[in-house]
Amino acid sequence: MQNVLITLPLFCFILTYKMLFKEILDEKYTTLRPNFEKLYQQVIRNQTHDTDLLLIRINAFYNPEVYTWDNIHPQPSPYMFGPNSEGHSEYTHFDFIGEYVKNNTSAQPMDNYLEQVKYNEHRREEIDALTFAESISIQTEMLIYLKIWESDMFIKKFYQMTNLMDKQPYDWHFKLSTSNRQPKTSDETTGFILTPTGTRDVIIRTKIRDKFKKRIPELYNAFKKSYNGQIRNSIAHSQYSILGRYIQLNNYISDDPYSQLKVLSFDDWINRFHETLVIYTLYREFFERVNNNYGQLALRNGKMLQIRINRKDPEEKVEFGVLHYREFFKDWGPEPDR
Repeated sequence: MQNVLITLPLFCFILTYKMLFKEILDEKYTTLRPNFEKLYQQVIRNQTHDTDLLLIRINAFYNPEVYTWDNIHPQPSPYMFGPNSEGHSEYTHFDFIGEYVKNNTSAQPMDNYLEQVKYNEHRREEIDALTFAESISIQTEMLIYLKIWESDMFIKKFYQMTNLMDKQPYDWHFKLSTSNRQPKTSDETTGFILTPTGTRDVIIRTKIRDKFKKRIPELYNAFKKSYNGQIRNSIAHSQYSILGRYIQLNNYISDDPYSQLKVLSFDDWINRFHETLVIYTLYREFFERVNNNYGQLALRNGKMLQIRINRKDPEEKVEFGVLHYREFFKDWGPEPDR
């Protein structure tokens, strides 16, 4: 009991200490927001069907599992839309991230905080307590970093946006692979072969970030400053240690160009994590705007819009369907609201 009482004040201090800096978040938000406007305009201009961007918002996908359903008649199409497992996962993580940001954002400028942790022999215990609280906060932020950069929906939506920017149709058959060696999968009923789109790391680096380099260089730089596959893997596999205000990465590999970091300062982490949060915030706002704009368009068109389905199963062809808009709920369905 004595040990618990001794550590209780420090524990309470850790719970109340705030390690997100409003000043940095606001600055990054102001800088990046116009680039999400550029992204919106480029996607709208380059999409090859007027509602392909809406398909990203409603999470259109190919689901061959329908061929195993024997309790629904007639058998539904494998081309469907809705949250699916990745959407429900995103809702869960969004709530967690939102609570952390709401409860851990400080009006204190970062420069003031850095003065507090600057070495001073007479304040050593106080500085040690501050640094320890910061390390605990950063390890919570590491979890959030994974929640964003490992998110199936986050990766899928950005991938689809860069596809539309390149004048490609919406990819109904997008599929994340769990490793570079994952084979193609074949549906036994139709024989259709589904090729994985790629691993998370490859998609983020080459099929999202690098596609912004010429079109929206500021967004490319934001991804470059925030996402790092080695850091993500180090967190996911607990391959790091914290010494002072530095994170030692234990997954450095001398001959791997993507694993060249040995150490990351707390200041570097703060910049990287705040950049990640702002990208995530603007991503959420982007799709709220998409939903509202298409909703207004639907209201002028009898509460319905046409969508394009680029099928590959059971044969490669283009079909068209109709989405119905429910004004009260601001959502979409295959049937009109009754």
